[in-house]
Amino acid sequence: MQTLGIIGTNWITGQFVDAARESESFKLTAVYSRTADKADQFKTKYHAPEATSYTDLDGFMNANEFETVYIASPNSLHFEQAKQAILAGKNVIVEKPAFSNPAEMAAMQALLKQHPDQFLFEAARHIHEANFKIVQQAINALPAINGATLSYMKYSSRYDAVLAGEEPNIFSPHFSGGALQDLGVYVVYDAVSWFGVPDSADYQAELLPTGVDGKGVATLRYPTFNVTLIFGKTVDSYLTSEIYGGQTTIVLDNAGTIGSVDRYSEGGQKIESLGEQSLANPMVAEAENFAAMIANRDTKRYHELLQLSESVNQVLYQLRQSAGITFDAD
Repeated sequence: MQTLGIIGTNWITGQFVDAARESESFKLTAVYSRTADKADQFKTKYHAPEATSYTDLDGFMNANEFETVYIASPNSLHFEQAKQAILAGKNVIVEKPAFSNPAEMAAMQALLKQHPDQFLFEAARHIHEANFKIVQQAINALPAINGATLSYMKYSSRYDAVLAGEEPNIFSPHFSGGALQDLGVYVVYDAVSWFGVPDSADYQAELLPTGVDGKGVATLRYPTFNVTLIFGKTVDSYLTSEIYGGQTTIVLDNAGTIGSVDRYSEGGQKIESLGEQSLANPMVAEAENFAAMIANRDTKRYHELLQLSESVNQVLYQLRQSAGITFDAD
């Protein structure tokens, strides 16, 4: 197994560490947190008492205990931390969204060209899962593409703080937060992966008092069809997602988690169920894939993912601009 350091001790970091252990991809050997207590608690909870705790970021980045760093800090910190890791000779896995805007993405691309031995992955975990690829195959089999409606809405427990007049990181422009920068990333990845980069994009956002979006509807325009994206963090939604192809419709239970994939014919008759049973830990596939690309020096697949990440970043920025949402990072 490859050695792993982490930045961030929240639930998503724990899920990745569990996935790394389950897939035998990475071994946790270093933990960075602003407080030693949080680092030690994380190590105990995730069965890595031998890992080294760090509260100094420079010391962590220059440590010899790990080869790859997983970054799950607030969005606005991703760029500087990833840059520091690349300069320190580490591979990087950075949670989505990798960077706040195309300027940061371009600067990172330039840095990676100067450090060709390092890998940098955006952790959009669902694109590595079996059902995501099954959807792509089903789309390829359609006689034509007539559009899609992709939905992912889930109430955030941190929204309670917004209602109480506070400004948590995930709903703050100072930390590059908002619904688009969280659940919206999943559906933008869906659209760009399955249909390509749109000709144009706009976003009708419902803005919060903090200055970022709580939920909204985006439209991606392609030459012969449109894709509608519905996402948010202030309500729960149970809408299915649909991809239209003549008299055939592909139906997903959820465009972010993709637990089921069904194909329907004219008149609403279900032809077949295409999806596979999802893994208990949805991060296992990405942990396996990242580790394999590093170990095998699979630069072809790596650069394909990096290009996809760049395209998604551009669409996210275009949507955010259309809605008038500005971050400190801009």
